[in-house]
Amino acid sequence: MALSLSHFASCSSSSPIPIALSSDSLPFSITKSTTEGDPNYTAPLFPILPFHKYPQNPILTANPDHDWESAYVYNPAALVLNETIFLLYRAQNASKTSSIGLAWSSDGYHFTRLSRPILHATEPWEAGGGTEDPRIVRVNGTFYLTYTAYDLGTPRLCIATSEDLVQWTKHNPLFQSGPGTIFDHSKSGAIITKPSPDGLYHMFFGDSVFYHATSPDLLNWTASSTPFASPLLTWENGLIEPGPPPVKTRDGRWLLIYNAMTTGADGYRATQYSVGQMLLDIENPASSQSSTSLSSASGRMNAEQIPINHNPHSQSHSDSDSDSNKHRYHHTVGLVGKVPSFTDRPFARLETPFLVPTTPEEESGQVDLVVFAEGLVQFRGKWFLYYGQADQSIGVAVADVQ
Repeated sequence: MALSLSHFASCSSSSPIPIALSSDSLPFSITKSTTEGDPNYTAPLFPILPFHKYPQNPILTANPDHDWESAYVYNPAALVLNETIFLLYRAQNASKTSSIGLAWSSDGYHFTRLSRPILHATEPWEAGGGTEDPRIVRVNGTFYLTYTAYDLGTPRLCIATSEDLVQWTKHNPLFQSGPGTIFDHSKSGAIITKPSPDGLYHMFFGDSVFYHATSPDLLNWTASSTPFASPLLTWENGLIEPGPPPVKTRDGRWLLIYNAMTTGADGYRATQYSVGQMLLDIENPASSQSSTSLSSASGRMNAEQIPINHNPHSQSHSDSDSDSNKHRYHHTVGLVGKVPSFTDRPFARLETPFLVPTTPEEESGQVDLVVFAEGLVQFRGKWFLYYGQADQSIGVAVADVQ
């Protein structure tokens, strides 16, 4: 059943949500044995739709009582521990230096935040700009946080590890930097938590195209210099950037929510950031291409064909469309019988975004016309997608588990 706005009746009111409460400690101690995820977790189908924006967004805003988050908060990562949602969010002070804060909620909408940042600039490659845009996974009881270190000159993809979300060990930038290096500029690492049959972990990163990297231990990464995915559709023709870590679908593929910017065409507003979904395939045989779960009225199309049926003016992407079949998608396997893999290209992607800027908080802010997702969790029978609003505040959109 599609989620309707009536779902929010019990948590809506005419009064705005106040700035989240602050605490000097977490609601419970986190150890390697702390339970992760929803106890009734159900793997998704592709795509997860429809999402509805919470009517009382934003759920987190800047806190003038804390200098480190006094200007903006946005772009959160998310996870569930002990039936509690935790957000790790980017925060900026008046000088726009970024730190990463921590907040938690028992219902997904009302949060208490830790009064101090859990990650801030300490290294030369973080000086001035700070630590930005976290994404988080947990493997064997250890949290792996990818973030962007920014020294006001070059953004560098980094990783930090922890067992309790509070004490973190930073590691060097993931790729060599300097003149002549391929990935001197690197951002936005989304890690797949399950290794492939060869024992390697996989990560997608980049803020113009997607690159693919592998690692035996989640700390040492080797990246391919060949782009894995490039902008293909009008709404994403400026750039594409990974969102939350991919989630495994019921048929063994991986669903990746991603962010994209358009240069403006076919009715889209120039520089608008929107959110889409694509499907990745790591180990399914070529015969899986005929799966009925991937059938579409648009038929099979190769990566060079331009998809049809754009509808940039529709508000149904996030707010009112209960018919997820209106979102069309196409296959991007270029050759019939070719086995899709992480060295190939996305198996499919939505032809239109499912989340677009529609509210004042999303259309006007530090950067106008932005919704930017980095946190996705399943919680109590719903998918909660946490996203930045115009680089100034945090919103959430919710979908039913299929």
